[in-house]
Amino acid sequence: HVQLVESGGGSVQAGGSLRLSCAASGYVVSTHSMGWFRQAPGKEREGVASIERYGATIYANSAKGRFTISKDSAKNTLYLQMSSLKPEDTAMYYCAGRPDYEPFSSLSPPRYNYWGQGTQVTVS
Repeated sequence: HVQLVESGGGSVQAGGSLRLSCAASGYVVSTHSMGWFRQAPGKEREGVASIERYGATIYANSAKGRFTISKDSAKNTLYLQMSSLKPEDTAMYYCAGRPDYEPFSSLSPPRYNYWGQGTQVTVS
């Protein structure tokens, strides 16, 4: 049974930083492609960053230069370090995992099988 649990969200002022964590169980972070997504009220879920099985990363244009996605194999955890936060970054943030046979990264939500429950980020 795969479980992804996000944490680290909260309220921060514009220009501040947050680090989101996604602890996995029943799923090996280091051998799967994973991603971070966000969804603001009234908007569609969008991809923010993704890291493939072998470590290559991709970012949405809105996240480039400000967000960093990474994995910690020992802790079986995915991270999203966010800096220079803007009010438009306010959203529910979700981590997600791709299936075993999909080694590459993607910012497309339908390509992910496993989802966490989300953690709220509010930037004022």
